[in-house]
Amino acid sequence: MPNKPQIKIPATYMRGGTSKGVFFRLKDLPEPCQTPGEARDKLLLRVIGSPDPYQKQIDGMGGATSSTSKTVILAEPTQPDHDVDYLFGQVSIDKPFVDWSGNCGNLTAAVGAFAINSGFVAKDRIPENGTCTVRIWQANIKKTIVAHIPITNGEVQETGDFELDGVTFPAAEVQVEFMDPADGEGSMFPTGNLVDDLEVPGEGTLKATMINAGIPTIFVNAEDIGYKGTELQDDINSDPKALARFETIRAHGAIKMGLIQNIEEAANRQHTPKVAFVAKPSDYVSSSGKNIGAGDVDVLVRALSMGKLHHAMMGTAAVAIATASAVPGTLVNLAAGGGDRTHVTFGHPSGTLRVGAEAKEVDGQWTATKAIMSRSARVLMEGWVRVPGDSY
Repeated sequence: MPNKPQIKIPATYMRGGTSKGVFFRLKDLPEPCQTPGEARDKLLLRVIGSPDPYQKQIDGMGGATSSTSKTVILAEPTQPDHDVDYLFGQVSIDKPFVDWSGNCGNLTAAVGAFAINSGFVAKDRIPENGTCTVRIWQANIKKTIVAHIPITNGEVQETGDFELDGVTFPAAEVQVEFMDPADGEGSMFPTGNLVDDLEVPGEGTLKATMINAGIPTIFVNAEDIGYKGTELQDDINSDPKALARFETIRAHGAIKMGLIQNIEEAANRQHTPKVAFVAKPSDYVSSSGKNIGAGDVDVLVRALSMGKLHHAMMGTAAVAIATASAVPGTLVNLAAGGGDRTHVTFGHPSGTLRVGAEAKEVDGQWTATKAIMSRSARVLMEGWVRVPGDSY
């Protein structure tokens, strides 16, 4: 049987925040891939270069990390008063599946620019100079996100002097607002508690804050699991036993949050929930060699994504951090000094990040109205991505 030649699909390779991924317009995908299902997943796996038992993604666009094994599909808006639908697919590196269970907050910063460049935003809403507000419907989690994109001479401005720890070069600042980031179908705290006793085999009983804001996240105290909160990537990722411990904590937390029914399901739900550990401020040296003083931050946070410690912080997890810090009594809030707060600056392996959130208690239930952070984004390459014709 003759081999099918490669096909080419219009695509853009973009960095958004501390992540990068391959962006598509839905209408540019092959027709069988324009609807959710096996064909679409197989195509995206092949684009990224997965599954790869070598965990390098050499034969694809992925970068063999959770931050660089990502895909985005933009489509005409399905909701009124929105400019675009944004669907995010987290591609597994070594397994044949695409996780559609959550959003990527970092790549959200690039969605606005891609939407403008791809014609999703009406021209009369794009100023000659100033800021264009792009109203995004996040289709994975069914939430509204508002991105404020700088415009110069009628075009998206990508260069600038905004510095983001975890990204080597400065760029233009993009402010992103996550509206009503808590789970719309249930409580922001799925167990009903700000702090739970989480039973984890091999760990005993851990204090945990489990929140669904931005992305489902399980927070535990660093000292309860033998860490300081100043750890860098290699301290965790070079230790298979540590990674196994965190996966066990994540799986049991997922059950308690009602996200899965049994431990086995966690293996096929790698993107959510996230697991993170928090600590009070302390001096440390970031992965770039930058000295971070205890007085520079309110709290230390380290988070794992797709089974590995993240080199900086996932955007959606930053939303969870901001929201949890705004609720007095959560582990994040307590580690940050307690009390009422509308913003928090946290230390992560690459440096620091300031995020804001507004939360309120109504009839005994906590909810968040919005979370705000600044990111940056730029186009790395645009044109076509090629895949073998039998990829889907």
